[in-house]
Amino acid sequence: MNILTIGGGGREHAIITALSKSEHVNQLYCAPGNGGISLLAECFPEVKATDIDGIVALAKRLKPDIVFVAADDPLVLGAVDSLNAEGIRTFGPRANAAAIEGSKVFAKEFMRRHNIPTAKYAAFSSPSEAKAYLRGRDTYPIVIKCDGLAFGKGALIVTTEAEAFSVVDEVLCGGKFGDSGKNVVIEDYMQGVEATILVFTDGKTYKIMPPLSDHKRAFDGDKGLNTGGMGVIAPTPYVNAATLKQAEELIIKPTIDGLRDEGRPFKGVLYFELMVNPSDKNAVPRVIEYNCRFGDPECQTVLPLLQSDLAEIIAAVWDERLDSLEVKFSNKAAACVVAASGGYPEKYATEKLISGLDTIEGAALYHAGTRKTDDGFVTAGGRVLNIVAVADTLPLSLKKAYAEIKKVKFDDMFYRTDIGKKALS
Repeated sequence: MNILTIGGGGREHAIITALSKSEHVNQLYCAPGNGGISLLAECFPEVKATDIDGIVALAKRLKPDIVFVAADDPLVLGAVDSLNAEGIRTFGPRANAAAIEGSKVFAKEFMRRHNIPTAKYAAFSSPSEAKAYLRGRDTYPIVIKCDGLAFGKGALIVTTEAEAFSVVDEVLCGGKFGDSGKNVVIEDYMQGVEATILVFTDGKTYKIMPPLSDHKRAFDGDKGLNTGGMGVIAPTPYVNAATLKQAEELIIKPTIDGLRDEGRPFKGVLYFELMVNPSDKNAVPRVIEYNCRFGDPECQTVLPLLQSDLAEIIAAVWDERLDSLEVKFSNKAAACVVAASGGYPEKYATEKLISGLDTIEGAALYHAGTRKTDDGFVTAGGRVLNIVAVADTLPLSLKKAYAEIKKVKFDDMFYRTDIGKKALS
């Protein structure tokens, strides 16, 4: 197969790395790609992931056997629909199924219709109505979420009414998140710990991946702003066999069945961000939100554990024959640590020369925001690199990941030093 992947971050580098190991793959392409991806695939940096017409034109020119739409924006914008209309095979959901991530309001209403456990909520487009609702509340904290995509930064925890009013003014009135913030969801704050479960699904059958824990805050101790993710561990100790079974029965299967029953069959990777409470035997896992694709850096963490052929999986999803395929994962542990540019997730400089990349050994190195130059790789994003180590135990994988990331250097580089610490305590 010749495969075109859409996206340009660490997630896409991990996907292309996995595909490059398949005996079924001939040529790999990526749009727009990045510096690291260019070592494995022909990149088309002029075609951005949100340029749907450009993606379709490129696919018609390259004639790939399948297009893997990996990034969230093009999925929500209907890239799969447009490619399918031209007779091009794809991996990823159509827009009406990708709405499970593209609209928080839709997702919450979907969960209500299908009795899927989540936090109580209310949705608003009017600042005055949102504030009237907030005045009637007597318990804090609460969570205010933008309806649309906001690069992982659109969920805000507020602890007072005054703070909630300020967020409403910034989002609904001030346009802080643009069109993504034209509607907001205000929901109860859920107690517990966050965990992620990813599944491959062809709309009928699903295959569950090892559960993960992401670390969203920028700095140690869960301090600082929310980011796209600063590190991941897999499998997470927060999800035991009983919790996983509950999640499957109460959330995973009802979601996939519900989307199909509503005429929105989901084909691709479906991401469940859950709130679990390991200390409460009576608590059931609840949905925080859905994503319509691999998470980033969750993808970089789970794919090194995949023992099956990724190219075979994506073909089986398109053909709706996932039930005939055995999908295997290693029983080892994986740990990912993200190296970021100083200032991320706000303003940061780029074009910083990166050193030490050729000294990494015994761990996977994925480029997230890099550019290849005559002098070597330079930074080209907020999250720059991912180091992922696999070992027999989680402590060993973390030890290895941190040993390797210390070999990498660029000006103003930073990373969290406590990935996995809370889960192991």
